[in-house]
Amino acid sequence: MASAGKGQRRVLILVENLPSPFDRRVWQEATTLHANGYQVSIICPTGKGYEARYEEIDGIHIHRYRLPLEAEGAKGYLIEYSMALFHTFRLAWKVHFARGFDVIHACNPPDLLFLIGGFFKLLMGKKFLFDHHDINPELYEAKFGRRDFFYKLMVLFERWSFKTADVSIATNESYKKIAIERGGMDPDKCYVVRSGPKLDRLKVLPPVPALKRGRNYLVGYVGVMGAQEGIDLLLQSAQYLIQTLGRTDVQFGLVGGGTSLEQMKQMAADMGIADYVTFTGRVPDQQLLEMLNTADVCVNPDVANDMNDKSTMNKIMEYMALGKPIVQFDLVEGKVSAQEASLYAQKNDPIDMARKIVELLDDPARRERMGAYGRNRVINELEWEYEAPKLLAAYERLYSANAPLPGAVPPLRKESK
Repeated sequence: MASAGKGQRRVLILVENLPSPFDRRVWQEATTLHANGYQVSIICPTGKGYEARYEEIDGIHIHRYRLPLEAEGAKGYLIEYSMALFHTFRLAWKVHFARGFDVIHACNPPDLLFLIGGFFKLLMGKKFLFDHHDINPELYEAKFGRRDFFYKLMVLFERWSFKTADVSIATNESYKKIAIERGGMDPDKCYVVRSGPKLDRLKVLPPVPALKRGRNYLVGYVGVMGAQEGIDLLLQSAQYLIQTLGRTDVQFGLVGGGTSLEQMKQMAADMGIADYVTFTGRVPDQQLLEMLNTADVCVNPDVANDMNDKSTMNKIMEYMALGKPIVQFDLVEGKVSAQEASLYAQKNDPIDMARKIVELLDDPARRERMGAYGRNRVINELEWEYEAPKLLAAYERLYSANAPLPGAVPPLRKESK
């Protein structure tokens, strides 16, 4: 392995919930840092198609470890996070001796990576950046429906993460508010870096008619098949649309994997709509793009709760980048992102969602207008190129006592093609 050049800035990114480069936000951050002169190493789990324990991709060093299971329930999460911490700490030493690092950039979940960041900060003088991807107390409440001892423990871990951090990154203004008010983070050290899409990946392609399974319309979804993603509500919408409204001309295409995938397939079968719903599981980008480019309308059925109300969903940005009109429940950050590119169903009301879908399917001119609005908003405001300078500003703050505050950003050097 090549050593860093003299004076080169060196970053170690820690991520537990997805492998790199599959995790798009992490990979965009890593490639942006690399393009601007940083040496970047990543520690992450293995995953389907990403089984190699070490590889170098586009100049970025990726170290992976294998987790024994995908957690469900408190015991499962305890095992998963304990193993992840052990392997991350082990591999951090490996990176330290091989190439070194000045900064640990920790992406949650879980909110336990401050233990590793704090260790290297306290004993070796490293900087610690906390990249706040998920609000885990709200995520716990969404999964388990209670605010008990473990919820309070999540709040404590979150606060310790911010207290350990030299700088933090929030994905939107709602997360920044939590960082400051609940996490005690200095506002001057908290930077908002949204998960803007990259248009060189999200390409507009010709539709694939076969994906409609002989029907006139396709409703598309991409995301995790988990408890808080509202796939059960989407299936209820599909059932109402097909069986009550008699719209047998609509196919639903659901792209993504997760712990609830098989359960959702069984639910569709029990509802008598399995023929109208395509579950692809996790698929390569090409198949994802084919499904979304073929869709007439895209949906986000995320359950209306504290977690989803405050979170910016990558799927919304991806739908907009591809020029697709959207139907979603009425959520604060969903509205901030999509604005006029979406219709907003009443919270957690699958019947209203079905009616909004039909409303768009029956109005092609409105679909085109909304899709164009969303794509233009991504091109002119939300694409990653507008967020990358904010990431670089956060790093300048880490490396320089006189660095610009969160409102100011340094110039961005374009990545080489």
